[in-house]
Amino acid sequence: MRKQRFALSRAYTLLEPGPVVLLTTAHRDACNVMPMSWYSLLDFEPPLLACVVSAANHSQSLLRASRQCVLNIPTAELARQVVGCGNCSGADTDKFSRFKLAHSAASQVGAPLLDACYASLECRVVDTRMVRRYEQFVLEVVAAWVDTSNKDPPTLHHRGYGRFMVAGPSIQLRSKMR
Repeated sequence: MRKQRFALSRAYTLLEPGPVVLLTTAHRDACNVMPMSWYSLLDFEPPLLACVVSAANHSQSLLRASRQCVLNIPTAELARQVVGCGNCSGADTDKFSRFKLAHSAASQVGAPLLDACYASLECRVVDTRMVRRYEQFVLEVVAAWVDTSNKDPPTLHHRGYGRFMVAGPSIQLRSKMR
């Protein structure tokens, strides 16, 4: 296999960790939804993850104020809404109405669950030490919801610059890992 030099500014397109999520946040009368793919799992129990939410996003101010959010995992059916939510600001747009995103109350946090998403993870912010330097929040998942009827959901995986890969069938191999 012969490899060619690749632009460092695009290296992230090779490493996107998992499915794009729709981050919902809420504080007082404000509520927002934004697509996010920069996150990483940190621990199994309790489930912890780190995510980057830029100060340029309206969601960061809501996340800082409420210290709660929901990571909603959409499938390919919601691709246009995902991109649409990323192409406008919640500071001046009601994305729930504009993109017809029905939502329900969460059980543990104030941010809403998106009804059409395959899964939703209710989270609380547990560490903000890296926010000032890297805009990185550490979240603990406090409740999880999943559509069990969909065994191989066609989730979206961001490849950068408007390109997405859609997850396909799963394979299972013997493993001693969880």
